[in-house]
Amino acid sequence: MATMFERYGGFATVSKVVMAFYDKALDSDVIGVYFENVEMPALIDHQTKFISQVMGGPASFSDDVLERVHAPLKINGAAFDEMLSVLQETLEDFDMAEPDINTILGELRARRSRVVHA
Repeated sequence: MATMFERYGGFATVSKVVMAFYDKALDSDVIGVYFENVEMPALIDHQTKFISQVMGGPASFSDDVLERVHAPLKINGAAFDEMLSVLQETLEDFDMAEPDINTILGELRARRSRVVHA
């Protein structure tokens, strides 16, 4: 049985989703500030790999790395919730099935304590 990653077209599709997500995130009054002075191509690459992993793809990120890179950012709960909302909207824009969107968001919610540090 194909993974979600394979069913949606692999890295090519995931990278488009991630780029569209960041277009929306940068416009957000709640989370846009977290991306000031960030090297966006590198961030897009890392996020593409992370979302690919969540979708059953070949990339791998440990929760420890996730925590280490987010801890200095002092991300609060409202910002995390906004990120989930923007990501959900983006996934819907790409016509992903609701159960798949719920799986992706569930994986991110499970890592909330690794990302929220304020």
